[in-house]
Amino acid sequence: MLNPRVNGTKISYYFICHRKLWLFDRQLQFESDFNAVEEGKFISETTYPDERHEIQLSDGAVLDFYDKRHKVVHEVKKSDKMEEAHLWQLKYYLYYLKISGVVDVTGRLDYPKLKKTLQVELTKDDEQKIQGVFDDMTVIVHQEAPPERINKKFCKSCAYYEFCWA
Repeated sequence: MLNPRVNGTKISYYFICHRKLWLFDRQLQFESDFNAVEEGKFISETTYPDERHEIQLSDGAVLDFYDKRHKVVHEVKKSDKMEEAHLWQLKYYLYYLKISGVVDVTGRLDYPKLKKTLQVELTKDDEQKIQGVFDDMTVIVHQEAPPERINKKFCKSCAYYEFCWA
């Protein structure tokens, strides 16, 4: 079953930083002015110029693109530093499509700058983990105060850095 408050971005943030997830859920979104996000969009759009980009799903999520002929969802990323989050975001999209009746879809995680791709499939164990993530996310976003900040190397390049550390 799908959770109406969940989308691919929130799944990614769950695996990166619960505080970022909590802030994003409250529409405190600083990414629109953040150069790294713009660079990521540019990479996605220029890597596969002949494909239709940014396919909107009903949950508000956006697929980078979907190859109908081969039934492959592509997720294009600038760097593999957050690879676990990227994998789960893509697995969420595969799960979403399966629940929506689109079956036998696989995923491909593309890192064009690194010339690296990963083939991704959704397993039964993944589906169970996603359900557990939905439950965890519900607890996190319903907290009155944001989760404690974390102190990781990647915090300095986060759009929420000043909110957490200034």
